[in-house]
Amino acid sequence: MAVAPESSPAPRYRIQVRNVGNAPVDTTVRQELPAGSSPTAISAGGRSTRAGGSSTEVTWRLRLPAHSSTTLGTALAATAPGQPLTAPACAFTSDGSRPYDCATATWKAAGAPAAEVTEAPPWRRYPVLLAGLAALLLISAALVWVWRRRRGRRVTAAALATGDGPDGDRGTVYPRPAAPRPSRRRRTPPVWLLVGAAVVVLAGVVGTAGWTATRQVSEIDTQKQPTSGAWMGTGVTGGVGVPLRESAFEFTVYRMSCGAPGSAGKTGGGGAAPANGRRCQATVGVRNVTGDHQPWHGQLQRAYLPGGRWVSTDEPATRAANLGRDIFADPMAAGTRMVLPLVFTVDGRDPPQQLELRSGVFSAGVRVHMP
Repeated sequence: MAVAPESSPAPRYRIQVRNVGNAPVDTTVRQELPAGSSPTAISAGGRSTRAGGSSTEVTWRLRLPAHSSTTLGTALAATAPGQPLTAPACAFTSDGSRPYDCATATWKAAGAPAAEVTEAPPWRRYPVLLAGLAALLLISAALVWVWRRRRGRRVTAAALATGDGPDGDRGTVYPRPAAPRPSRRRRTPPVWLLVGAAVVVLAGVVGTAGWTATRQVSEIDTQKQPTSGAWMGTGVTGGVGVPLRESAFEFTVYRMSCGAPGSAGKTGGGGAAPANGRRCQATVGVRNVTGDHQPWHGQLQRAYLPGGRWVSTDEPATRAANLGRDIFADPMAAGTRMVLPLVFTVDGRDPPQQLELRSGVFSAGVRVHMP
């Protein structure tokens, strides 16, 4: 399988399906469309169906001769023009239960200019304004201090230069006592000026601290949810068809389908199921991005239901969906990739809202939002 977006004003995809075997193959190809989008053109033989919820899928039934290939195509109408859209596609067995291979691609609007982030001019930045106000206050205080100091020196010099005798003489043989002069009270700045300056400085300090704290809080990604045992790496969140990498594996969820409520007991694989339970099967691609063999465990793969409840992989049902093979029994070899179904048994009518996938107990894992 290979999916490639076209450079076009509207979302368009090319899907190439190749049979590399020596015998003809009957296959069902399904392309999962992004939520809110609808097909406007489908290559011959395809049809659009509602996959459940708000998602739509396009399905083709093909018979490929040995060593042959075919190209399929779809065009979409999106609710938000210009927004990138991811549309994965998978080739299944003729009954649509087991995947042969999957691929994904993200369409982006052709020629859309990247949004440029321009910074505000320096005189419009809040910290710069506060710093300028503080500097203005300091300069004003310094000018007042210098002016008062020079004025005091002038008063002292004038007093020393003033004589008590006639014609400005500084004294006689019998100088008369100098007339008492009223004591000068040292002038101090008005109280309102001191209080106002203190309030302005305090407001500047508090405003700067508040602005800094707001910037730090705004940089925190509130969409990330904590994962239990997340000791290695950082948790990554994405949507269907988006490759997400954690410490050891790269996970890609291509599709999720759920049976009708109460149908869990009709599916082979053993294990008691609730009366209104049903099985949801996720088509997942797993790639070992390390240089070593990596084990993984079914109990660490979880489907989250509304209200925060979660269930782990139904390992007997997953083994049955993989033709009796226990996919968790052997470690994945370095650099290898698998596309396989994971089965979760849930109760109620609501499908899972998220999948949490991880390679180990100490891995942060990835979270995939379901449409």
